[in-house]
Amino acid sequence: MRDIGKPAMIAAVIGPIQSVSGWLISGALVAGYDPVVLTISDLAAVESPTHLLQSSFFILGGTLTIIAAIFARTFSMPGRVALFISGLCTYGLTIFPTPLEGSSDLHRLFAISSFVLSAGWPLFAMRFRKDAPWLIRPFFSITATIFQTVLALSFLAVWADDTSTTVGAWERVVATSQVLHISLVIIFIYRQQRASKQLQAL
Repeated sequence: MRDIGKPAMIAAVIGPIQSVSGWLISGALVAGYDPVVLTISDLAAVESPTHLLQSSFFILGGTLTIIAAIFARTFSMPGRVALFISGLCTYGLTIFPTPLEGSSDLHRLFAISSFVLSAGWPLFAMRFRKDAPWLIRPFFSITATIFQTVLALSFLAVWADDTSTTVGAWERVVATSQVLHISLVIIFIYRQQRASKQLQAL
């Protein structure tokens, strides 16, 4: 079983910071923007004054996810593929932005795919080997997948409700939970592997 590569560790550290910073900075630059009611994607709409700024944060987030997928070599290959495709879906939802008025079917398709893959990757990354880190062993992987899937489906249900006034808040909770989960798993395993190597070197 191969170790987590340093690029994945760096991506894991940057990921949550850039994700939250993106919508905080962009939202602060748009007068009257309500993060509880409005989605992050609204900040990247073509008509939005922060279209390029928020889009750049989306692209960065997708790139960091792809880097994590490539270098998180401790994960099983299906989990890495799920993360890789999730990163590509982030590119897709950026290339096909949602308009401020109305909706974009392609944007919704890529956004839903990204949320679902980001919720389900622990199940695909699961390892059954006894020497595998506990964070990717069956119990934790299945529990984490159930938790993230319930969150993601709850958000998608709210998003599909045209009368909802909390879709923005729900989206931020789910997006932050997903990126934090990926990052914490990578960081913990990376540090655990380095500590194990240092002990072996003594």
